[in-house]
Amino acid sequence: MQKIAAPRGTADVYPPESGRWLALEMRIHALARRFGYGEIRTPAFEATELFVRGVGETTDIVGKEMYTFLDKGGRSMTLRPEWTAPVVRAVLEHNLLATGPQRLYYVGSFFRYEKPQKGRLRQAHQFGVECLGFAGAEADAEVIQLAYELLRSFGIADVTLKINSIGDASDRPAYLEALRAHFTPLRNELSEDSQRRLERNPLRILDSKAREDQAAIAAAPTLAAHLSPENRAHFERLCALLDAIGISYRIEPRLVRGFDYYTRTVFEFSAASLGAQDAVCGGGRYDELVHALGGPATPAVGFGLGLERFLIALEAAGLAPDAGAGGLALIALGDAARERGFPLVAALRRAGLAVFADYRDARIGVQFTRAERAGARAAVILGDDEIAAGTVVVRDLHSRKQVTLGPFDAPEAAVDAIAAWYASPAGDASAA
Repeated sequence: MQKIAAPRGTADVYPPESGRWLALEMRIHALARRFGYGEIRTPAFEATELFVRGVGETTDIVGKEMYTFLDKGGRSMTLRPEWTAPVVRAVLEHNLLATGPQRLYYVGSFFRYEKPQKGRLRQAHQFGVECLGFAGAEADAEVIQLAYELLRSFGIADVTLKINSIGDASDRPAYLEALRAHFTPLRNELSEDSQRRLERNPLRILDSKAREDQAAIAAAPTLAAHLSPENRAHFERLCALLDAIGISYRIEPRLVRGFDYYTRTVFEFSAASLGAQDAVCGGGRYDELVHALGGPATPAVGFGLGLERFLIALEAAGLAPDAGAGGLALIALGDAARERGFPLVAALRRAGLAVFADYRDARIGVQFTRAERAGARAAVILGDDEIAAGTVVVRDLHSRKQVTLGPFDAPEAAVDAIAAWYASPAGDASAA
């Protein structure tokens, strides 16, 4: 019978790779809490209308990339292609803004139908934050710093922060006309997607990655000349705040984001180690989205960071997070040792130690190899001699140093002594 493979554009994550994911996610949770953000979890699918209204009909996501289906009730549903609109929907549905501004973060999957490539899958994963209720540039700087601190914690050296202001509805009409005037004579030189965007929303052309569009984009007018005094002051305040906290940046006057809901600040972190598709994190302000989805006028800012692309950047830089190897392995030599060792394993786990146990019969060398493959740092050895003497042997699998502990009335009585050895310098291992 033929095996069933995972759908194209998806990936299974299993040990030891899943250990690296877990280490990254644990760091994310700790960092978000340090900044005062609470976790939010939303459904994997939502009403299609949420993304049409929230993300925008002119975006590639809504136009080409969503997984949309009719449920058994005939309702149009869409697998979550991005997180911001669902978070705003949840905030409004549960009236969270009634208690004041909200700082929320998420870690989870999203779905887009596009050609799979390195770091960009049809089911991918994202860490993001949404800060709702603060109009000042301090909130912009805060979310930028949160992303920056995650990158900095891994010591990534080739990261660049690019920032821009794309203004708001009061600035856009004159700028859109300037873009149309620039791109229209070049229509036949543009990609097919950009020709379509020229009619519907020429601002989207600036987000094109098509090679044939780059020369026209590089010569396009910038929004700086069209910014209102208020939006210009907001952007200058953001720059001053980033300077004050020591975060370097580059003003990129043609930087835009791929969603229609962005206003004012937009930003992007890129890593040269990713190659041509180098963006690892991006975000900005979306001061009009809450109102567009039926809520009160509410300023907001956030970002999304793709976990697959981030792990690729870490691996390329030799900075991949620790897969979490550690703990103990039981090396039981013979049937009697396995029988006596099972309660010992249970007791060690109850005491908070990670323990790997392989219940198959094998020579001691084979069992050591299995323990090392499982990522154990130390072994507890139990055989006929140890059972007769009431002792256990503990062995560091890196240094090969070992010591005999005991005697004890029963193997499980050795838990405190094993834990103390494992946590001590003599054990050459940190507590699990």
